[in-house]
Amino acid sequence: MTAHASHSDDVIADVDAYMQQLGQQARDAVARLRRADTASKNAALKAMAERLGESRDTVLAANARDLKRGRENGLDGALLDRLALNEARFDAMIEGLHQVAALPDPVGEIDGLSARPSGIQVGHMRVPLGVIGIIYESRPNVTMEAASLCLKSGNAAILRGGSEARESNAAIAACIREGLERAGLPEAAVQVVATTDRAAVGRLIDMPEYVDVIIPRGGKSLIERISRDARVPVIKHLDGVCHVYLDATADRDKALAIALNAKTQRYGTCNTMETLLVDAPVAEDLLPALAAAYAEHGVELRGCERTRAILADVVPATEADWAAEYLAPVLAIRVVDGIDDAMAHIERYSSRHTDAIVTENYTLARRFLAEVDSSSVMVNASTRFADGFEYGLGAEIGISTDRLHVRGPVGLEGLTTRKYVVLGDGQIRQ
Repeated sequence: MTAHASHSDDVIADVDAYMQQLGQQARDAVARLRRADTASKNAALKAMAERLGESRDTVLAANARDLKRGRENGLDGALLDRLALNEARFDAMIEGLHQVAALPDPVGEIDGLSARPSGIQVGHMRVPLGVIGIIYESRPNVTMEAASLCLKSGNAAILRGGSEARESNAAIAACIREGLERAGLPEAAVQVVATTDRAAVGRLIDMPEYVDVIIPRGGKSLIERISRDARVPVIKHLDGVCHVYLDATADRDKALAIALNAKTQRYGTCNTMETLLVDAPVAEDLLPALAAAYAEHGVELRGCERTRAILADVVPATEADWAAEYLAPVLAIRVVDGIDDAMAHIERYSSRHTDAIVTENYTLARRFLAEVDSSSVMVNASTRFADGFEYGLGAEIGISTDRLHVRGPVGLEGLTTRKYVVLGDGQIRQ
């Protein structure tokens, strides 16, 4: 029997046994998914989209109940906004399923085939990671995003959303289940954890016999806890302390446009610039123009002493400001002496997410690309481009600042690994 998300908390008396059942069902589903071709997976995604469209009123009503409960429980405005499914977000979920269906399927790709002196050919085949556990907060649309990306990449998914979105997630889970059933794929390919008991998270990250990788999506405290306690490999990023360095050779218009966009295009994202570094020879020219532009957007500036000598109204920056991920209209500014000073600051304070240089000097650009150790390093572009969709991945499950096994935006290919394949014609080793 499949443990459906329609269970209610009071039915799941033994969380440990329930999670173990989900794990075993996911492991069984992976074996069946290995036999699923691209057409079957795409059919399931389209069936999910169709079922979601048919269930619009049901899902939005469930979301309205979650929002009502959230307001009664005192959820802050930002969390309520992430929790809300309006018509546009609902349509985006449906469109996202069609987009993932249209993406190339990485599973089964063979590359690097080369002939060896023995006559065998050796190459790599791209294969699913296996069972992926995804732990996330607030956003119910993540339930569908995660389900679609895991399924297309041939993985089984165990999804654990936040308690504040439990009715929305259950309604979406029903659409996923019915879509899988319509396409003849195992329902356990995507399972949404029904219980809001926190013990479920502890068990999910402690089942290496069933779960191959964990992806946490949420606040820093959640990700720190998962990283600390998991016995399963974790793909994650903790902070997005992103920098833009304006070099002395930078084109003035490019510098102003990039520095403004990287901060103000959207404040609450992990690829938003939090610290601006300005080369001393151009600071007196660029900073007043930037300060005026930031003032129009209501951005509070916090600066070093050299910045404040140029911009008298700027708040003094403290040591904590250089490591801060504000996720708000606040920006730290430091005047530096050339690229080495800028890269030393980035080396000390960057969270290894995304860092950019604006320069017309090719040699300095190449140095910055080679020496800055972040998951995305950019020349003459806004940090806001660090995104799976913008990188042509179609969609992403998150962004990784780890070095293993994937780095940067994690799309379909990032949800796979590679195995060696050998093609022979009767060769034996001498």
